Amino acid sequence: MYTAKDYSKLIGMEGFSENLLRNHFTLYQGYVTNTNKVLDALAALLKEEKTATPEFAELKRRLGWEFNGMRLHELYFENLGGKAAITKDGTLAKKMAESFGSYEAWEKDFKGVGAMRGIGWAVLYQDNATGGLINFWINEHDVSHPAGCTPILIMDVFEHAWMPDYGLKRADYIVSFFKNIDWAAVEKRVK
Repeated sequence: MYTAKDYSKLIGMEGFSENLLRNHFTLYQGYVTNTNKVLDALAALLKEEKTATPEFAELKRRLGWEFNGMRLHELYFENLGGKAAITKDGTLAKKMAESFGSYEAWEKDFKGVGAMRGIGWAVLYQDNATGGLINFWINEHDVSHPAGCTPILIMDVFEHAWMPDYGLKRADYIVSFFKNIDWAAVEKRVK
């Protein structure tokens, strides 16, 4: 079973109100709870040899939504809380330059992904086959993740992540997000 992690250390982070963060933590905890409930229900159906039922099929489909909602939020919260700039001679910055031409070009592309209309996630992935980096728009938790890639930097752009503090000013949220990236945590995800 999964246990919700404590991200309260992020309270007080510049550009994110305590109310926004506490609500976001509660939403994340719901994904953890629901992941456990779905896994329990699937185990019961398996034990009862009911894997050829509509209930089993729907729970298997739902698992991707709940599990990825849990995991993406964990990665998101874990890449927040930093104050230092990216290490320009670090592995991540070098990979960004190789993949995008420069850090600045990567940032422009990533911010462009995050500013796209719609709900979802902006995610920097590393292609495990080539080592290269690519920014993706993930519309739903359980859809559009590139096969064979590792998430490196995650920005939540569902409305709950920014509208309570920023209203319709998503660009202002993105600026605050960038001010709070924990580049050391992101760097650790790069292979």
